[in-house]
Amino acid sequence: MSTPRYWREAATRYNLVGTECEACKRRYFPTRLICPHCHRRSIGKMKNIKLPNEGEIYSYTIVHDPHPDYKMQTPYVLALVELKDGVKVLGQVVDCEPDDVDIGKRVKTCFRKLTEDGAQGIIHYGYKFKLAEDKKGD
Repeated sequence: MSTPRYWREAATRYNLVGTECEACKRRYFPTRLICPHCHRRSIGKMKNIKLPNEGEIYSYTIVHDPHPDYKMQTPYVLALVELKDGVKVLGQVVDCEPDDVDIGKRVKTCFRKLTEDGAQGIIHYGYKFKLAEDKKGD
C-alpha cells in the first residue's frame, strides 16, 4: 500500500470505522459509498460509524505460506471476526498460539504494526485482534 493512501485511510484504520446506510440501517466494513443492499448513494445516506472493539471468531485459518512481507510471523492466524453489531471484519489474531484460537472465542481489537514501507522504513499501523480474557463464571 502506498504511503499517501495509508495516511488518507489512517482514521478508519486506527478507529475501526465502518459505514451505516441511513435508509436501511445496514452496517459495513470497510466503508462504502453506496449501500450494496438498497443501492443508496453516499449523499446524506451513508454515514461513518465507529464499530465495536469486541466480537467473536466466526471462522479462521492458520497461515503457513504467507506473502513475503509476513514470512517472519508464520504460522499466524487470520480470522473472520463478527463484531458485537454483526459486522464481519477480517484480521490477524495476535499474542496467542494458533492452537488457542477456535470458532466462538471472544476477541478485542488492538493496534499493531502492519508493515514497513520500503527503504524509508515507515511503519504502518492498524487493527488486529487478540483473545479477550474470559471472565470467571463464563
